[in-house]
Amino acid sequence: QVQLVESGGGSVQAGGSLRLSCAASGSTYSTGYMGWFRQAPGKEREGIATIYSFGGGTYYADSVKGRFTISRDNAKNTLYLQMNSLKPEDTAMYYCAAGPFRPGVTSGSDRLREYLYNYWGQGTQVTVSS
Repeated sequence: QVQLVESGGGSVQAGGSLRLSCAASGSTYSTGYMGWFRQAPGKEREGIATIYSFGGGTYYADSVKGRFTISRDNAKNTLYLQMNSLKPEDTAMYYCAAGPFRPGVTSGSDRLREYLYNYWGQGTQVTVSS
């Protein structure tokens, strides 16, 4: 089992920045991918950034590319999402997720799919005002 706890959400004005953290504990050695997802009210949850659990292989959804950066500190077992140039449309609940390696997953876009992830945090709210 892997436990994930997000923090760092809050309210910010458009153009501002936030950094989300996700502390991982438990059997983290069993994970292959980690990612950030978000869900806005009335919308489906979307994958926005992913990284291999050992680091590297970052990939971003077009909606956040160039503004968000995913990173991982293996010594602290913590995943981060640095969010810059925030827009009102970034308002959502943000979730950290982790999952094992699966055969046949070769592209970054594949690694943004929810089915790869079987461990999820409780979420942290990000609200961006105009």
